[in-house]
Amino acid sequence: METDSFNQLPSYPEMIYEALEALNQEGGSNKSAITKYIESKYGDLSEDVAKLLTLHLDNMKQNGDLIFLKNNYFKPGADVPPKRGRGRPPKPKVPLPPGAESVESTSPKPRGRPRKDPNAPLTTSKKPKPAPVVGPNSIDVGLPTGRPRGRPRKVRPQPPQEEDDDAEES
Repeated sequence: METDSFNQLPSYPEMIYEALEALNQEGGSNKSAITKYIESKYGDLSEDVAKLLTLHLDNMKQNGDLIFLKNNYFKPGADVPPKRGRGRPPKPKVPLPPGAESVESTSPKPRGRPRKDPNAPLTTSKKPKPAPVVGPNSIDVGLPTGRPRGRPRKVRPQPPQEEDDDAEES
């Protein structure tokens, strides 16, 4: 069959690792050296090799599979700590003594406000309001103070009354 004779290419991360091992440069290998090695080993793959290689190199760099330093890529050694993600790291979990039950094993309390029970009897917790006292000077608006709502009206001063000067002289 022709499908058996078809040469299946390895994945890009495998090709990148192979190129880094074969080049074996002390300070790592740059992208152009990795590209040249892959093209020489596997022939002209396609025009998108540079784009795909850049994409896979960036993904491997983000995952911590490769280290990028001074424009060169190299494999992390055994002494390199794994790359941390962003944000505050989680607190270490303290092991429980034997026989103690963990809090997480019990059913967790649901978040948010609990729902109303549709079968619960209706209860009114409101107290009845006392009837307002209606006096002769109060306006019944429903307020317990007896005052009308809003800002009080401005009181106009009365204009001075002119007295007749003729009336005093006579």
